[in-house]
Amino acid sequence: MISMNAFEPALEVIYQHVSRDFKPSAGIILGSGLGPLTEDIEQSVTLPYEEIPGLPISSVHGHAGSLVLGYLKGIPVACLKGRVHYYEGAGGDDFKMLIRLLKVLGCESLLITNASGSLRKEIGPGEIVAVNDHINLQFRNPLIGINEKEFGERFFPMDEAYNKDLREKFKKAGEALDIEVHEGVYGGVLGPNFETPAEIRAFRMLGVDLVGMSTVPEVLIACHCGLKVSVISAITNLSADMHDEPLTHEITLKYGEMASKKLRDLFKKFFELYGSEL
Repeated sequence: MISMNAFEPALEVIYQHVSRDFKPSAGIILGSGLGPLTEDIEQSVTLPYEEIPGLPISSVHGHAGSLVLGYLKGIPVACLKGRVHYYEGAGGDDFKMLIRLLKVLGCESLLITNASGSLRKEIGPGEIVAVNDHINLQFRNPLIGINEKEFGERFFPMDEAYNKDLREKFKKAGEALDIEVHEGVYGGVLGPNFETPAEIRAFRMLGVDLVGMSTVPEVLIACHCGLKVSVISAITNLSADMHDEPLTHEITLKYGEMASKKLRDLFKKFFELYGSEL
């Protein structure tokens, strides 16, 4: 159970490094190979997760595991550089600590990035996708258990989980940079293995456009506590049936890094144009 009181030790440490007047309007989660975006955060303070009581530690290469506080294009932000995953053994409380910390710090919006594989040939490595919906193929929910009503009601809708207004603003920011921002449905799987050919065929039949091993639990917790959510995926590979190269985590990081410049430019333009509206 993660109640409001559980965050007091974490806040005590955080406010030793930033003023209690610092109120981020947006939280950002950075996925595999996408950490360089934090280089654009000004007046930044970086706190490793292990220094903040209660925060889980990521064991995955490419997920640094630090909280970065500062300003992106003049807008106060709280950035989670690195995340945890079910396949690491993370449970519901681990996801709750990370997402609800952003809420407690004052965030009203949550902008999530991830590295994903594409099931659509026209959306290849290096492309950017704004997620418009998801299918939970992880078949678990971090909110199972006692409901912490101080954060949200037990039963909550998901028909507008992916905020349309934020998604359209990301697309307009992309247009300003001549970067195409596709739309698609995200399929969240458990991992850590990549998908079998039969699973890929099944996912396509279900309407999945891109696949990853994260994001869904974060979105569920964010929606539960009233955060506006937008998810931007960097495509790192086509599914196994559309290429001959064996798929590895190293390839995910390689193409994630290739897409990171495009993603960095997109986020900077988004905050330049719309940051004051978050």
